[in-house]
Amino acid sequence: MSRHAERATIAAVLLVASACSQKLKFSKDDSAAVLAYQTITAPNPSEPGSFKVLRMYYGSGTDKNRSEFKDSVAYKTRSVDVSPYASIAPAQAADRKDFWGFDLKAAPVNGRVWYPEGPGPFPLVLVVHGNHTAEDYSDPGYDYLGELLASRGFILASLDENWINGALRGENDGRAWMMLKHLESWKKWNDSSAGPMSKKVDMTKIAVMGHSRGGEAAAVAAAFNKLKYYPDDAKQKFNFNFAIKSVVAIAPVDAQYMPASQYTPLENVNYLLLHGSHDGDVSTAVGMRQYERLKFTDNQTHFKAMVFMYRANHGQWNTVWQNKDNGPRSGRSLDLRTLVPIEDQRTEGKLVISAFLEATLHGKSEYLPMFRDHRTAGHWFPKTLYTTRFQESGYHAVAEYEGDVDLTTGARGVTIDSDSLGTWRENVIPFRGQGTDDQRNNAVWIGWNNRIAGPDTTKMGRPASYTLTLSDSLMKAWAITDKGAVYLSIAPLKDKPGPRAGPRDTTKRDTSKAAVAARAKATADSIKKLPKPPKPNPEADTLPIDLTVEFVDSDGHVARMPLSRYGAVRRPLEVHLYRRAGRDEQRFKSIFEIVPQTFVLPIADFSAASPDFKADKLKSIRLRFDRNFAGTIILDDVGITPAMDAIYLAAPIKP
Repeated sequence: MSRHAERATIAAVLLVASACSQKLKFSKDDSAAVLAYQTITAPNPSEPGSFKVLRMYYGSGTDKNRSEFKDSVAYKTRSVDVSPYASIAPAQAADRKDFWGFDLKAAPVNGRVWYPEGPGPFPLVLVVHGNHTAEDYSDPGYDYLGELLASRGFILASLDENWINGALRGENDGRAWMMLKHLESWKKWNDSSAGPMSKKVDMTKIAVMGHSRGGEAAAVAAAFNKLKYYPDDAKQKFNFNFAIKSVVAIAPVDAQYMPASQYTPLENVNYLLLHGSHDGDVSTAVGMRQYERLKFTDNQTHFKAMVFMYRANHGQWNTVWQNKDNGPRSGRSLDLRTLVPIEDQRTEGKLVISAFLEATLHGKSEYLPMFRDHRTAGHWFPKTLYTTRFQESGYHAVAEYEGDVDLTTGARGVTIDSDSLGTWRENVIPFRGQGTDDQRNNAVWIGWNNRIAGPDTTKMGRPASYTLTLSDSLMKAWAITDKGAVYLSIAPLKDKPGPRAGPRDTTKRDTSKAAVAARAKATADSIKKLPKPPKPNPEADTLPIDLTVEFVDSDGHVARMPLSRYGAVRRPLEVHLYRRAGRDEQRFKSIFEIVPQTFVLPIADFSAASPDFKADKLKSIRLRFDRNFAGTIILDDVGITPAMDAIYLAAPIKP
C-alpha cells in the first residue's frame, strides 16, 4: 500500500470512529463553590519539603534486563522462592525464564529508593505497582511520589515486581509476600553498622502502598504481617511482625486472592483508598469492599478514608502507564477526552497520600480535618468533583444494616421508625458492572414524595422522616458529649416515588345509580378543567438535593441543621468511559457508581443552634425530608463518636 493510500485509510478509520463517538457527558461541576474554602493553615503537603533528595538502588546485582539492579546497586540482595504463592503455566515458564534469566524459585528483591539527606531516622514507605506489560517496567512510575515524599522526610522504595506481571492470575499473595521480604532486607540494613541506610530507617513507622493489583497486595501484606502461617498452607511459616501503621490502596483490585477462600480481613491500621470514576481497567470501585472490611478493635487511634475523584482514570497515577488503561490502543475504545489532566490527577495523588502519611507516620494532626471534610483543604484540590468517606476508631455503629432482616432495628439497642416514606427497604449495594458482583455491604433505600395524590398537584403533606432511636442503656454506655459527632453516609439516587395517598374518605356514600353517575360526571368535568401538565424540565434532576438532620434529646428538645452544611449532597456522578455511543450502557448495569458520601456532623453545632438541646441526652437522630418534595437516598454507616478527638474537628467549614 502506498503512503498516500495508507494515510487515506487511516483518515477514513478516524472519520468513522469520530462519527461513532458519543458527545461528552459530565455531571454538573460544582467544584468552584465546593472547593472555595481553605481552613487548614498548614503547608500544602503536595509541595516539596526541605530535605535534599538522594537516590539509590538495591537488587540482585545480576539482572540481565535492568542495569540499575545490576551495576548500580548500593545493596546486593539474595533471591527468594515465591513459588508457593504464585505460579506460571508450564507453557509460559520456559519463555519467561529465558527472558528474565530466573524463575519464581529465584525471584529478585529489587527496588529503587528516594530518601532524604540527613541522619534520620525516617519513616519507611514501600510502593508496589500492579499488572502491566512486563517489559514496560512499572516501578519507575512513582517517581513523582518518591521525589515529594523524600523531600518531606520519608524513605520511599518502589519495588520491582515486573517479572510477576503479564498473563499470571491469582498471584497477589505472591506480590504481598514479596513486600514483606523487602521489609526483612530493610531491617537488616537499618540494623547494620555500615551502609547508606544504617540507623537511618524508623522501623516503628512503616507504610505499605500499592496500585491496582499492588493495591490489593498492600492490604494482603498488612494481613500476612500478623500471621504465623500462610493461610493456604501451614508448611509456609511467617515471622514478620513489622510495625505497619498505614496502608494506601490506589485503584486496587479485590478478591483476586482470597486467603482460605475468604475476603482478606484487615484491622487496626490506618487506611487510605483512592479511586477514579473513569477507571478503564478496574472500572468498578471494588476497593470499597476492603474499606468496609477494615475494623478497629484495639484502643489505639486509627482512621480510614476514601477519595473518589471524578474523571480520574487507572493509569495516570503512574508516569509509565499514563492514560492507556486498555493498552496502547486505548484511544480507539476509551474516550480519553473525558479524563482530568494528568498533572491534576497526580497532584491529587500527591496531596492526599502525602497528607495521609504526614498524619499517620509523622504525627502531623493538622492534616486530619481534610479527610473528615475535604472542603477544609479546598484550595489544594484540583478542580473536579470528589466523593469522600471517613471513619475513625472512636466510632460506634448506630445502624450498618447488616446481620438481620428487621427494618425496625439497627445496632443492638437501636430502634428505627419512619413516617410517610414511599420507599423503605434494605439491600446490598450493587456495583455498576455487569453480573452479580456487589459491594458486600448492605444499606437502606429511603424514598419520599410529600405531594398528595389527586387533582390538586400542589397539595403537600407533612414532610416524610426516618428516625433512629437509642435505648436508655446505650445512651448511658456511650456517654455522648458536645465534643462528639454523628456520621451519616449518603448516596442520593435519581429515583422518585409517586405521590402519597391522600386521607381516606370514611363517610358513607350514596350508591344509587343517579349518585354514581353524578360523581362520574363531576370527575370528568374536573379533569377537563385541569391545567395542562408542565413541559418536562431538563434541569429538574440537577436541582440541589438536601434534607434536614434533627437531633432529639430525651426531654424532647430538637436541634436541626441542613445536611448540606457538612458537604455536597450530589446526585449520582455520571460516567461514560467509551468513545462509541451506547457502549457504556451495553457493558455496565448503570452509568454511575454508588459511592456514599460520609457526612460528619459535630454535635456542638447542633447544641449551639438550639441551647435547650442537651448532647448528653441525645436520644434520636432523625432525617426529615423537607427540602426536596421527592427523592431517594441510600443511607449507610450511621454512627456516633461520643467524644471525637479535636484534631479531626478542627478547622470546620461554615459556609
